[in-house]
Amino acid sequence: MNRDHILETRGDFACFSRPELAVERYSYPCPTPSAARGVFEAIYFKPQFYWQITRIEILSPPSYIALRRNEVKDKISEAVVKKWMKGQQPEPLYADADKSMTGTDQKGRTQRQTMALRSPHFRIHAQIVPRKGSESEQTAFDNQFVRRASQGKCFHQPSFGCREFVAFFRLIKDVTQEPPACRYSQDLGFMLYDVFDLSVNNHETFVRDWKQVKPSVSVFAAAIHEGVLEVPPITSDAVLKSTLSAEAL
Repeated sequence: MNRDHILETRGDFACFSRPELAVERYSYPCPTPSAARGVFEAIYFKPQFYWQITRIEILSPPSYIALRRNEVKDKISEAVVKKWMKGQQPEPLYADADKSMTGTDQKGRTQRQTMALRSPHFRIHAQIVPRKGSESEQTAFDNQFVRRASQGKCFHQPSFGCREFVAFFRLIKDVTQEPPACRYSQDLGFMLYDVFDLSVNNHETFVRDWKQVKPSVSVFAAAIHEGVLEVPPITSDAVLKSTLSAEAL
């Protein structure tokens, strides 16, 4: 059986955007499985396995705060990045561009409101699932994660949805000594599960040819009961996956 790993996570803010409210972001009351997976991958990741989130517990009742931020409309192109790598001067993106800079009436930034979570506090359960051919390394993967997480090591600082919303973590070794989840229940409807097919080694494909890595959006019927969101395995029939072809995506 796969070993259960548990992290207590907290931060100042969090935003796990509902896909149906993309322009004015509105956060789910708890992390999506893909956002929770990102926290574990920030601590320990190898192409030979993937993280399977099994349970998300809400330790503090959801509290929302409205944030308004200036966001740049455009994004830098691949061609500009390659020129920069060759030593050529890149073209900047002006957050406060006007007609004298862009030649048009189009402004370089826009204001968007975000309904974010304030003081989020969660307990996330996950398991390491080895890919085919790496099953014999299961114990080594588990032990290395425990060593890194117990020492507070990570490849990059985990975040809650947006990179600027920093997440702090603590490895839990005995969950029976921890406080219970808060008494909060809500039917979330269809919740975003992930934007990639975890059964496919996307990292290996990315190294070979990054253009071949295609998104594969999946959703599941999510319901929080007494502060607990049970997450089905990615291979479960309860997870509805995109039926679009790779070319369409």
